[in-house]
Amino acid sequence: MTTVEDFKTYVTAVEASENYHRPLAYGLGIRKRRGDVTLEVHYPHINYEAAHGTAAVLQDATGHRGHENGYDLINQEQLAAALEKFAPFRNDGKDHPNIELLSFLAEAKTSGDTYHELDVIVYYLYDKDQAVAGVEEGYFKVQCLSQLLVKPHGINCAGIFGKMNNIAWTNKGPILPQDLAAQKIKWSFAGEELVVSHVDKFPYMVNFHVPDGVRIVSGSQVRLGAHLSSGTTVMPAGFVNFNAGTLGNAMIEGRVSAGVVVGENSDIGGGASIMGTLSGGNKNVISIGKQCLLGANAGTGISLGDGCTVAAGVYITAASKVSLYNKEKQPINIKGDVVAEGENLVKGMDLNGRAYMLYLLDSVTGKLVGRPNTKIIELNESLHA
Repeated sequence: MTTVEDFKTYVTAVEASENYHRPLAYGLGIRKRRGDVTLEVHYPHINYEAAHGTAAVLQDATGHRGHENGYDLINQEQLAAALEKFAPFRNDGKDHPNIELLSFLAEAKTSGDTYHELDVIVYYLYDKDQAVAGVEEGYFKVQCLSQLLVKPHGINCAGIFGKMNNIAWTNKGPILPQDLAAQKIKWSFAGEELVVSHVDKFPYMVNFHVPDGVRIVSGSQVRLGAHLSSGTTVMPAGFVNFNAGTLGNAMIEGRVSAGVVVGENSDIGGGASIMGTLSGGNKNVISIGKQCLLGANAGTGISLGDGCTVAAGVYITAASKVSLYNKEKQPINIKGDVVAEGENLVKGMDLNGRAYMLYLLDSVTGKLVGRPNTKIIELNESLHA
């Protein structure tokens, strides 16, 4: 195969073969396992609705066919054979991340006495709405999120906790918790220290992927599967869970729980908390609109539309009783009609997703007040450039 036309003809023939299906997404993965237990899978470059020619090459190399989510092992010989198909693209001056990764993996050699065994796999995703069926799929989906290929809730992560293994994450790689004592002894006699950063089903995102234009001051505060758009800053006390994140410039000094999406140019203040869906029985998927502010130690269990502010120390939940007022500080009902005091009381859920609202506590009466927000925040441009 010497020309690009030769390559195109080859791909067309593969795609026309019996039972061939284009995957929605796919990627080469470096899998670490201990016996039959998968410890982690790193997918350095995931292709999402892209690079269909490379998918055909990889499927042809391994003999993969069908349309079910799953993976194939790919050995050194198959990697080398796949790499040969890309001869027409070498030295053409263009960026080819798939070819670069193939080249690296085809030449890579394992060395030394390692705790884990190493495999190279190819994972194929055909149905993004299917619940997670295995560890390899779990790692693939959360890395789709962290590589910004899908937004939070754009891919089904249901069932992921039941599939991912609880791992001790160490400076010597992932280790099963029950093996820590023996590994500690081994490294002690080797004159080195075994250091455990955490024990969890999810590693830190920064150890797998860092999106362009993002600052993460403390890597331990962002789980793999977080979706952080360019311009996001996560400060030391900030936290972003998996399947949650930001859609543009954002300052994260508080907690962004699982499932929560924060809009562009919003600020989650120090100690602030946004209720997620992993615990507490909360079924309301919460989003924070553009140019919103959660003040220090504030929180919300309802969605905020664009331009909302929750004052420092105020926590609004779906069941909170909120007294509504208009710009003239007259009591109003949910429709905006002026009513008598006491008839302006609504539940927090009635205000779910409403834009340009200011929530605060009346320092005299102690009432939780909702009224139009006339002062919209602006982030410091120099912090998010």
